[in-house]
Amino acid sequence: MGIVYDAGGKFDKSFNQSAFEGAQRFKKETNISFIEAQASSDTQAEQVLRALARKNLDLIASVGFAQTQAVQKVAKEFPKVKFVLIDGTATGNNVNSVLFKEEEGSYLVGVAAAMASKTKKLGFIGGIDIPLIRTFACGYAQGAKAANAKVEVTQNMVGTTSSAWNDPAKGGELARSQF
Repeated sequence: MGIVYDAGGKFDKSFNQSAFEGAQRFKKETNISFIEAQASSDTQAEQVLRALARKNLDLIASVGFAQTQAVQKVAKEFPKVKFVLIDGTATGNNVNSVLFKEEEGSYLVGVAAAMASKTKKLGFIGGIDIPLIRTFACGYAQGAKAANAKVEVTQNMVGTTSSAWNDPAKGGELARSQF
């Protein structure tokens, strides 16, 4: 088995880390090991996937929608290898896509934030301004409004490219602007 983390790395405190921790638990419970790799850029994902596929692994899991095109392309080249794309949609006879209802978790966070707020002013800061992150934001705002119709939710996105995931200074600046 192989697992390919996206540019955030396996300690990103997000999807990659959840995948890493799940793989660690799987290894402990089944005694089946896995090979890890990281695609440090979206374009490198194809090379990393191809390198793992050449090792004749039964299954390769790719973490993140940014690897969608790479998974589709490499899966066609290696039809005997099974691929799983987490948080994205890819097609192919040897490809499975795993999607989440991210808005539902965000809804609950919005409810909790509204219930805890003394000012009725809440903020949401997303990474990349893409539909997926907008879905998180929408769930958050809907949950907040469900808990308290008078709450105000300010939403900001850090950027429009993958560098937004790694820009804590901009995230901090946006957070301070919401106060």
